[in-house]
Amino acid sequence: MVRAADSETSVPERAEERSKQPLPPLAITVPTGRPSLAGPRARPRGQAAQGGKRAGGRLYVIDGIRLLAALMVVAHHYAGTWRADRPGNLIWDRPVSEIMPTVFRVASYGWIGVEIFFVISGFVICMSCWGRTPRQFFISRVIRLYPAYWFAVVFTTAVLIAVPGVWERLRLREVLLNLTMLQSGSGVPNVDGVYWTLWSELRFYLLFLVVVAMGLTYRRVVLFCCVWGAVAMFAPVADLHLLELVANPDGAWYFIAGLALYLMHRFGQDLLLWGILAMAWLMGQLELGDRIDEVERVSGWRGSVAIFTVFLLFMVAVALGHTDRIRWKWLVTAGALTYPLYLVHYAAGTTLIARLHDTMDPRLLLALLTTGFLLLSWLIHRFVERPVSRLLKKGLDTSFARLRNADARG
Repeated sequence: MVRAADSETSVPERAEERSKQPLPPLAITVPTGRPSLAGPRARPRGQAAQGGKRAGGRLYVIDGIRLLAALMVVAHHYAGTWRADRPGNLIWDRPVSEIMPTVFRVASYGWIGVEIFFVISGFVICMSCWGRTPRQFFISRVIRLYPAYWFAVVFTTAVLIAVPGVWERLRLREVLLNLTMLQSGSGVPNVDGVYWTLWSELRFYLLFLVVVAMGLTYRRVVLFCCVWGAVAMFAPVADLHLLELVANPDGAWYFIAGLALYLMHRFGQDLLLWGILAMAWLMGQLELGDRIDEVERVSGWRGSVAIFTVFLLFMVAVALGHTDRIRWKWLVTAGALTYPLYLVHYAAGTTLIARLHDTMDPRLLLALLTTGFLLLSWLIHRFVERPVSRLLKKGLDTSFARLRNADARG
């Protein structure tokens, strides 16, 4: 999933002081007489590059999109899943489509928020890692992902112990392994079902780390998109489990779409980037249909593709700078709530619905629960993520400094 770190929807410091680079020319003569593919020298901040494109500045609108996607997922999990629409289900006790038919019809499409997360993740990771070293990339991912996640594992486990009967509680050894975020790779269940997306994110980070280690350039990111996309297409029919595990064909093309969109944002549009984005849409619409048939079972393919298409077109507008005038400061806070909200809302929220659905109007219950988890998310961000991230960053910086010093002494 795309994350809500304060710096993640802004360009890193090194890039923040320069305008958006134009598409790199075939070759540029440098003083040494050797060709370079790096593009022209950076211009002072505020001076337009070719085509009037710019790279600097925070993209506030992405923070808002991320919170909207999270709320879509929340609504889906509370009132739009096939589990909640079965007779005698453990959440509402009767089909939610009978209790809130209009809410159910809308919420049944909320699962697409996950695909939106993946696209934004590709965009934001590429943006936040441009000009960074592998060490900086690793540290940024650790301090961003783990503090809120650790809290969520403990919080959700505590809720399931206090209010049993809806979700199965894992054994202590399995809960402890969940703290690594690597449980899916060990065949251990998730404490909360929503953690499955983190496994897709982690595999994307590991693959993209290779490009970060080589140094991010327009050409290398394009090549990465093409190679990863090709492997993801062929992996399911290659009958090689390891290849399919690494290629992540279910999520690859969403991340690739985000990478292509960021390249549009940084360098401007061209036919190659439009081709990658079109391929991502074509592969994405197929995956949406497969997910409806095999997992969701409650929404239609046409409606799902329409929502996904509108989102991609809006992201194109973001990438091309048409939303740059949106600079509402509250969107930064909105984006910060997204990751904690996603982590804590599902198992704990549906457990509370099971206990409280007979005590008040179901729509009021949904509103109160969503508001309550938004407040909890802000508290997690303020009193868990921020202080623990600072401590982790300080410790990891010290650890890597010791490694460098040890190598120098060796």
